[in-house]
Amino acid sequence: MNRFWLVISAALLVSGGAHAQDKVVHVYNWSDYIDTKALDEFTRETGIKVVYDTYESNEMLETKLLAGNTGYDVVLPSGTFLQRQIAAGVFQPLDRSKLPNAKGLWPEVMKRLEAYDPGNRFAVNYMWFTTGIAYNVDKIKQRLGNVAVDSWDIVFRPELLKRLSDCGVYVLDSPEDLFAVAMRYLNIDPNSKKPDDIRRAATLLGRLRANVKKFHSSEYINSLANGDICLAVGWAGDAFQAKNRAREASNGIDVAYVIPREGTLMSFDNFAIPKDAPHVAEAYAFIDFMLRPEVAARNSSVTNFANGVLASKPFVEKSVIENPAIYPDEVTMKRLFTVSPNDLATQRLVTREWTRVKTGR
Repeated sequence: MNRFWLVISAALLVSGGAHAQDKVVHVYNWSDYIDTKALDEFTRETGIKVVYDTYESNEMLETKLLAGNTGYDVVLPSGTFLQRQIAAGVFQPLDRSKLPNAKGLWPEVMKRLEAYDPGNRFAVNYMWFTTGIAYNVDKIKQRLGNVAVDSWDIVFRPELLKRLSDCGVYVLDSPEDLFAVAMRYLNIDPNSKKPDDIRRAATLLGRLRANVKKFHSSEYINSLANGDICLAVGWAGDAFQAKNRAREASNGIDVAYVIPREGTLMSFDNFAIPKDAPHVAEAYAFIDFMLRPEVAARNSSVTNFANGVLASKPFVEKSVIENPAIYPDEVTMKRLFTVSPNDLATQRLVTREWTRVKTGR
């Protein structure tokens, strides 16, 4: 009898241990966008293994979400895609009682995020950032002299951009960003859905093609850091990653980033849980861990992106928190704007026009 119960007890212990080891959370995030040590720390603290995959575009994420059965528990869609995906029913509403660290979220950031997620029902902000101009300080000085790099003129005036074509120009492969800033430059409402406004913006953007080496949303980081290009239309955090990589390589390359004086797009990447997430409890545990002020601060310090946790600011590395291109001052914040997602007809037009911008066809 005793022997029987010993066997049963041993079996239960083995079963329980296997179950504990099976605790897992599948995360799908942008590349180079987290302090990897935080993933190890999360696993040590919770016993939950993190399976961490990365993507290079919102389109890649959206394709998986709309197909269903992604197998992911936590994903990080950007604002305009988030709204469209909410409408498609691919996310589950968040239970804030399971996210106690959400109390430290940044009220202004969450308010702006409501443009895409009314009532903040489906997402909480991970990082926010601007689209601007990243450049090689010395090479730009050699070619443009005393021309101030503080305006979208550098990009949209062909006579200026042509002077940079020999040293390499990259542009984000992101119509959402480029059409918005082009419209702002043309004094058009960047949120306009009018076909004529979209075509006007496309005409302006089409003039870039002759002087652009590549349209890509991540390769410009290493290209700037290595000195292979001298200017990129890119995201703030990526620009400072390039700056840091150049410094680490001690190659003498100085990378700078500016938010143009005309204003620019403010974007958000956000935690969300797919409707068919297989490990919901683990998803909440992961998101809540990342919302801890100290953890959020480390993610910002490593990635050079501003995070959505206001309570994290005292813990963010000084060089990051005091950088106005990453954490803009109040005046600059007023020049930042958001745009709403396009309906299907408008999106088809934007996609078609963006293809024409890049290929000339």
